[in-house]
Amino acid sequence: MTAMRQLDVNENMLQGAITRLSTGLRINSAADDPSGMIISEGLRAQIKGVQQAIRNSQDAVNLSKTAEGALEEVSRLLQSMRALAVSSANTAVVDANTLQANQNQIRNIVASLNRIADHTSWGQKKLLNGASGTIANVTNTTDVSSLFLGSSINGETIRSGAIDIARVQAATQSTIAPMANTFANASSSVNAGVFAINGVSFTSEPGETVGSLLAKINSKANLTGVIAGHTAGGGISLTSVEFGSRFPIQYTETSNILNGGAATSAVLGTDAIFDVTVPVEPSPATQVERFTGGQGPGVNGLTLTSPGGNRMVITAAGNATAGSNTIGSVTVGAVRFQIGANANQFASFSLPSVFAADLGLNVISGQSIDTVDITNEQGATQAIQIIDAAVQQLGVIRGSLGSFQQNFLDSNVRSLGVTEENLTASESYIRDADMAREMTEYTKINILRESGLAVLAQASQSPQSVLQLLRGG
Repeated sequence: MTAMRQLDVNENMLQGAITRLSTGLRINSAADDPSGMIISEGLRAQIKGVQQAIRNSQDAVNLSKTAEGALEEVSRLLQSMRALAVSSANTAVVDANTLQANQNQIRNIVASLNRIADHTSWGQKKLLNGASGTIANVTNTTDVSSLFLGSSINGETIRSGAIDIARVQAATQSTIAPMANTFANASSSVNAGVFAINGVSFTSEPGETVGSLLAKINSKANLTGVIAGHTAGGGISLTSVEFGSRFPIQYTETSNILNGGAATSAVLGTDAIFDVTVPVEPSPATQVERFTGGQGPGVNGLTLTSPGGNRMVITAAGNATAGSNTIGSVTVGAVRFQIGANANQFASFSLPSVFAADLGLNVISGQSIDTVDITNEQGATQAIQIIDAAVQQLGVIRGSLGSFQQNFLDSNVRSLGVTEENLTASESYIRDADMAREMTEYTKINILRESGLAVLAQASQSPQSVLQLLRGG
């Protein structure tokens, strides 16, 4: 009975070893290792999720490449349009027929831009018509004339919500105010001589008055970037046309005309600094990004940019407004990628509209690529400015998309590959059979089984000896 019982044990162990060797698994049922089964099932779920996340990321790369290909064609069309505008601005050579022919080409290019914006898609999802983009809607046009936001701010994904701005520092103009010589009024005489403002020479003729000299200076403001003014009883002041620290003024005279015969430099202006608060994922978080810049003035306002490539145009009223206020809202489209194995592991990227009406805005008031008219000299000049702005706008979009693909999606695929490898190794260690160990165990059990059979055979001979004694008696 002892031999039989041990033989049954060995038989069961042998069956288990055969099962493990044939399946390659150490755990073939929950009874084999209950806690190991629980852990390995969780790891298996993670592995499947990671594998799908890798496929999702690769799909996202392909989607971004589709959008990039379309944006590259838009860029090529804008370059062709700019060449036509430059050709039309050469009014000394081109005639009315050439101008009209160039304008016809412009309209065809605009039609192509609109077609690309409307037709570029990934499956049934439109990519470049604005439905998949971040759209900043400015409602406070008194302070802000336009705002462009990409898909992220300070590295965080933008979500829909209100946009607030706060002025940190107002933009100012460079000034020389006033110069040394004083004049009673605009009819006062000015000494004769020659002086220069930012490298442009002016001549004060004998009998020159303050009023006539101011007119001379201001007539060349497009060359000097400087306007002149005078307050009764004081000296003449010079002020830069543009705002910010990049527009100095250098005044030079060698004889006593306006500044006692001395040269002088301006007190440099300051750049505008505004903090923009934008809602980001997850709700209700927000991020603040700092915008700086200058230039202007007039209806175009002050162009401010952020390190992330976002862009805002502040009006003169907005530059003068202290404190913070809500200027509009942002609406985020539906391009969202699940790039992790767990909940809330996603990334979003916004692809703004590239319809002609949405490119080159806010350079010339009320005009865009869609309204370009190069049939006259002024229109051709303005067209070059509008197209340059559109090219810059498109460059920011393409740069952001390329950065998202290279630094996020490609990196994520590599990272997930490492994760999958390590999770699979951990799951295999728990669940898979060690074939060398199992083969050794199988050999051991097989030997014990054979030994048990032999002992059982010997044990069955003992009763026969007693029987022999009985027979002999």
